[in-house]
Amino acid sequence: MKDFKYKVKMKAELEDIWMAFTSASSMELWTGYYAEFKPEPGCEFSLWEGDITGKVLEVIPQEKLVEQWYFEGENVESVATLKFFHEKNKVTVELSHTNIPDEAFENITEGWVEYYLGAIKTFVEVG
Repeated sequence: MKDFKYKVKMKAELEDIWMAFTSASSMELWTGYYAEFKPEPGCEFSLWEGDITGKVLEVIPQEKLVEQWYFEGENVESVATLKFFHEKNKVTVELSHTNIPDEAFENITEGWVEYYLGAIKTFVEVG
């Protein structure tokens, strides 16, 4: 199991960024796929036609989002924590994802950088 940390700055309103992470309809716009997501602890989610599934563990609106990600055959919790820091005209999003299975590490980290955080950054900055 491996851990991954990453930071990205986005030039957009915090409210818009938060919606991109927590609103199923916004997620569908930046992923291009049907999304199931409710920003409520205990709610299960599914993105990219089930490629990413998990459960919401903690929500502090516009500050913190904690998710458990499911990996088939793993019994150790893999937890993704996103923290949002508002600074003048930009927001820094800090990601910490723990207990990523070794065989999935490269795909997951590339996915975070390119297809998840990168796609949200493009969506909120261009949109």
